[in-house]
Amino acid sequence: MTRLVFYRGSPHEPSDAVMSLKLAEGRTRIGRTDDCDIVLPNEDISRSHCILDCERGVITVTDRSLNGTFVNGMRVQKHTLKDGEVVRMGPFFMVVDPAVDDSPTEKAQPERRFEELIYAGDGVEVNEAWLNVTRGPDEGRRHRLRRATISVGGPGSDVVLRDESVVASHVRLHLIHGRAMVEPGNGPCRVNGVRPRDIYPLLPGDEIMVGETAIRLEWVAVHDETGTEKFGDLAATSAYMRTLFSTFRRVAGHNTQVLIIGDSGTGKELLSKAIHDASPRSSGTFYPVNCGAFAASLVESELFGHEKGSFTGATERKDGAFHKANGGTLVLDEIGELSEEAQAKLLRVLETGEVRRVGGTELTFPDARIIAATNRWLPDLVRSGQFRADLYYRLSVIAVRIPPLRERRDDIPVIAEAIARKVRVGTTITPDAMKMLVGYDWPGNGRELRNVITRAVVLSGPIILPEHIIFCPLEEPGPLAPPAKSPSAALKETDREMVVDALRRAEGNKSEAARLLGMARSSLLYRIKLYGIEKD
Repeated sequence: MTRLVFYRGSPHEPSDAVMSLKLAEGRTRIGRTDDCDIVLPNEDISRSHCILDCERGVITVTDRSLNGTFVNGMRVQKHTLKDGEVVRMGPFFMVVDPAVDDSPTEKAQPERRFEELIYAGDGVEVNEAWLNVTRGPDEGRRHRLRRATISVGGPGSDVVLRDESVVASHVRLHLIHGRAMVEPGNGPCRVNGVRPRDIYPLLPGDEIMVGETAIRLEWVAVHDETGTEKFGDLAATSAYMRTLFSTFRRVAGHNTQVLIIGDSGTGKELLSKAIHDASPRSSGTFYPVNCGAFAASLVESELFGHEKGSFTGATERKDGAFHKANGGTLVLDEIGELSEEAQAKLLRVLETGEVRRVGGTELTFPDARIIAATNRWLPDLVRSGQFRADLYYRLSVIAVRIPPLRERRDDIPVIAEAIARKVRVGTTITPDAMKMLVGYDWPGNGRELRNVITRAVVLSGPIILPEHIIFCPLEEPGPLAPPAKSPSAALKETDREMVVDALRRAEGNKSEAARLLGMARSSLLYRIKLYGIEKD
């Protein structure tokens, strides 16, 4: 296996070595930001500086920067590296060393040491990060670190030290992408006696001096057996969903592609948003697009943009979805609806990172994390030839299926109660009503559950009883069934029933009935006249 050795300054002085690590097969991104696979903290390093592609020991470097990537002193755009060649990026030098002892006795590399450990059993085991104070006024104290970025220092910091020599946000700790880093804040710090001037990677056992206080980071395994788990706007109690949430807390810190498969209404977009919010990209744009809504002739323009005059109607230059999601997350919903031609173009962008606007010649490299979602079972589409296998494997680095509600009935009570409280604070669902909700199959999943709960709150007020639960299943009429009403007629009938029920509960008081329905009194009077309710 190949080793990469990074130096700051001369690559010929071993004392200048910054870090040494194994290069895994596949793609490795080097840059300045926390979401890169290898972080080189310096202003002369671009956010995404270069890409290393390693296939069967052959390493290709592709430049993505403004300041350039140099091999043996020559600037390169794309270059296959040979043993011993020196790559320069800003003030850093990288040397490829193929002589790596792969024996079990070799010291394990730290890049993946802080990841959560996921078990598909009755519970979820994770590694929690703790800050331990080893010397100073707070010696012996421990602080659990709950976020990706934590400030440490005087009053006003996330972790407050009783050390008069520190200031607010003296340093910042970053726990992102399976590793830990320290960044000087409003005050100086030292790592093993060395004063870092920018973001500095931490190795196991490193000691950080902040003023007169010494701190170390420690990862402790915990086991969560019971209780409700939340992830973004999603909540669950079932073992499967709690494991899924924990998995995606881990995945959020990485830049890898994610594929979410689930029936309509299961919460694919909510899960995508939760992943985005838990990632280092949370301050960037969350940009969902529905691939099934694109006209076949406009797919390329919608995704990659176009130049002025590139086709009829292109009156100005336009950014595509990849550009709009730059620095954030791009959600490709209903990915299974893309045409074969669009699949091929999307695959090329995912493989090279290069985006070319329709009618243009300039290559751009938007930095967007891709999450794909679909309600179709893509493996079947691959087998039938309707979806490209290479695109499927590119998208499904992390793939997950969200089960429908009928397969995880344990989650229905917590979801129903959360929806009810969101519609009206203080709403309660009686046990008999909850039993009805749990026993129903929910063909429309969470979206249908939300509609049923909202309808019940509107009709019942703060207490939902069984008679307030009204299901509207989509069923085929039997041979003796009366002709089905048109959608507009069915809506009018439901609307009329809601108005009549509200007037009955308000004992004929129109102002009170309007309040119960959440509408203006004038709107209620219009419906009373439209439906001829007063005649009844």
